[in-house]
Amino acid sequence: MTKPHPTAIRNTDLPPNFRQIRLELARESGHPEGAAGIAYVFLAPLNADNKIDAELWKRHREACRVARQRPGEPDELGHLVERPGGAWAFKYDVAGDTPDEVGYHFGDEQFVAGEYVSIREDGAMHTFRVVGVHRL
Repeated sequence: MTKPHPTAIRNTDLPPNFRQIRLELARESGHPEGAAGIAYVFLAPLNADNKIDAELWKRHREACRVARQRPGEPDELGHLVERPGGAWAFKYDVAGDTPDEVGYHFGDEQFVAGEYVSIREDGAMHTFRVVGVHRL
């Protein structure tokens, strides 16, 4: 079965506080230096405190996309979604049963280069470093 390709969205159609955010795996067991190739790149609107702007997300949720990057694998494409209770997650299989990768307290995190965030993947929590936050 072929995965549908997302509809193109022009950067100029989005509010100016949309950012491209890159997260790379921080140091952990098995990766003592971290791993730049284990990464997430996603688009999200940020407020003045560099936190995810939930109101803008609601109006532009289709634009809030993620690419999950792993060495030797094609990027897995999905969306940033808000879950019940205000939690944020990356969802790759909107119509299926692939588990979401949940950001730990993403709603409270500041997405600023040098900060750290945690993501639950396959039942295990991993720490990622924010290495880039760029205007579109």
